[in-house]
Amino acid sequence: MTELIVKEKNEQREIALIEDGKLVEYYEENNSIQRKEGNIYIGIVKDVIKGMQSAFIDIGTEKNGFIHLKDIIQKIDETKEKNDENIDISDVVKLGQKLLVQVKKDSNEKKGARVSTHINLPGKYIALMPNTNIVTVSQKIEDKNEQKRLIRLVRENLSEGNGAIIRTSAKGKEKEIIEDIQKIEKKWSEIIDINIDPKSNKSQILYKSEDILERMLIDLVHKNIKKIVVDSKKIEEEVRSLTEKEEEYKKMKVEIKTTEDVFEIHEINKQIEKMKSRKIWLKCGGFITIDKTEALTAIDVNTGKFTGKKELEETLYKVNMEASIEIAKQIRLRDVGGIIIIDYIDMKKQENKDKIERLLKEELKKDRTKTQVEGFTKLDLMELTRKHICSHKE
Repeated sequence: MTELIVKEKNEQREIALIEDGKLVEYYEENNSIQRKEGNIYIGIVKDVIKGMQSAFIDIGTEKNGFIHLKDIIQKIDETKEKNDENIDISDVVKLGQKLLVQVKKDSNEKKGARVSTHINLPGKYIALMPNTNIVTVSQKIEDKNEQKRLIRLVRENLSEGNGAIIRTSAKGKEKEIIEDIQKIEKKWSEIIDINIDPKSNKSQILYKSEDILERMLIDLVHKNIKKIVVDSKKIEEEVRSLTEKEEEYKKMKVEIKTTEDVFEIHEINKQIEKMKSRKIWLKCGGFITIDKTEALTAIDVNTGKFTGKKELEETLYKVNMEASIEIAKQIRLRDVGGIIIIDYIDMKKQENKDKIERLLKEELKKDRTKTQVEGFTKLDLMELTRKHICSHKE
């Protein structure tokens, strides 16, 4: 059974996604800090850095946003990041120019927000990409015939000049997808129809993204959430206002518990405490360590107390196997984003390395965000990337 449990104290809100009693996703949100990821602005170019093929954009926040050339020029293929290296950033944007941008990654103490002109408006079944002709489908929908059906359906119902990413939740749907397209395109029309003073040299916000709770309800519509448990009347009213309009949530139960710690249900507090630890023990006696740096997240696999009963290769394979399952669980739970490097215990047999890579990919399918496993490097390090869900985790 899938449940959402929401706890709020003072300005701090915690949201736990539970599957069969196990914590699978956890988020913290400070109500006093405005989350900007997903917001759309009219920004003003304040500086063009030719040597970095980048620019700084004033979006009305304390620190200017940062934009790279690849986030300005039009994408040809959603799956490819590489652009024409002969293009000069100074030929594309000019000082003082206005740009329609969306925040892709929130600012932190050291850096301003990362912004892009590639707008993405997520709905329940598609994410709208205005000003492109790209229509692509989630890699988690593996049936080729279903992929073709969905792409054809979406192309037939999108307005000219719009593209889309078809989400996993679209599988098997038709009427719901058409309604979702209409709803998101209407939202986009309202955004671009906002009156903008052409003489103004100030930035302007055009659209404020949903908060984490609303975003989760949109993203998890296909998960058939059975119950949402909250600890205040205020959150209960917020949840009901979000769910009562949607047919998919009609059977969902909303419970309010004001006399107890809702995170004692399923021993969530204990699971959170374990999640925050650097070292995670495996059932076999081995362990993994997770260390986050500014550039990447490094995960190390160790045999620990496990000595095995068979030959060395089998012992190492068993630890790596358990580690792969736990790593997939932990990077989802911690919402780890960006580059991830896994230092598995070295195995000599190529077939065992192949099995570990396949297992990791299979376990990562449970994650609802995009992950890309690049495989083992020449140094026997596993490389992968993951798109984080909520920027406050960064």
